[in-house]
Amino acid sequence: MRIATFNINGVRNRIKILTAWLAETQPDIVCLQELKCQTADFPREAVEEAGYEALVHGQKSWNGVAILAKGSQPLEIRRGLPDDPDPTQSRYLEAAVHGMLIGCLYLPNGNPQPGPKFDYKLEWFERFNAHAAALLKSKHPVVLAGDYNVVPTDADIYSPMSWKKDALLQPGSREAYQRLLKQGWTDALYKQSPDKPIFTFWDYFRNHFDRDAGLRIDHLLMSPTVSKKMVSAGVDRFVRALEKPSDHAPTWIELKD
Repeated sequence: MRIATFNINGVRNRIKILTAWLAETQPDIVCLQELKCQTADFPREAVEEAGYEALVHGQKSWNGVAILAKGSQPLEIRRGLPDDPDPTQSRYLEAAVHGMLIGCLYLPNGNPQPGPKFDYKLEWFERFNAHAAALLKSKHPVVLAGDYNVVPTDADIYSPMSWKKDALLQPGSREAYQRLLKQGWTDALYKQSPDKPIFTFWDYFRNHFDRDAGLRIDHLLMSPTVSKKMVSAGVDRFVRALEKPSDHAPTWIELKD
């Protein structure tokens, strides 16, 4: 089974990229972030033609998350985190899919920092961590996949000094991520390559993709029962090299059936 996450950065503008990638790699489950469209405007027909059913939590112009499943309709568990004070932001979607519990998230960016946007990022992170702890206690096979907007360590970015003031690298963001891992989650890409980071994001400036000046901010966290079944993990870099791509590349894990 292959589970992937992809910040599509505008699903309607990049539907051809999405469907081409689905056709080539055939993931069983896909978590999408930054749809930038309302639920009713999601290109459902094109996704269904590719062989996938979609559960969508959209938002006009901003945010938006979706879970796709090959040949099966995801069963919605929840949309939004418990007690979210701003439910207008579509950032979390949870579903039962192919015997797994999948949480798809788009964690707030937090820039500029310091300020209210960074405060909201940390508040959202704390609510997410609390919910993640409850999921872990359930003993279900769970994967929490998405754009976490956190560079876990200085090793996970091409140049920490270039981004030292960015919300993605701040101690508060990193500490929240480490507290999440300490609950018992396994970071799939780190497990796959602990000594050399696997980048998932390259911005559009200064030829960063061609120079491999990237960041690791898209993560798949696995509960213990899932982690034991992991065969491999990686990033489909070729998608980032396509014409007018997202600044993220699809990130995936392969599990034993």
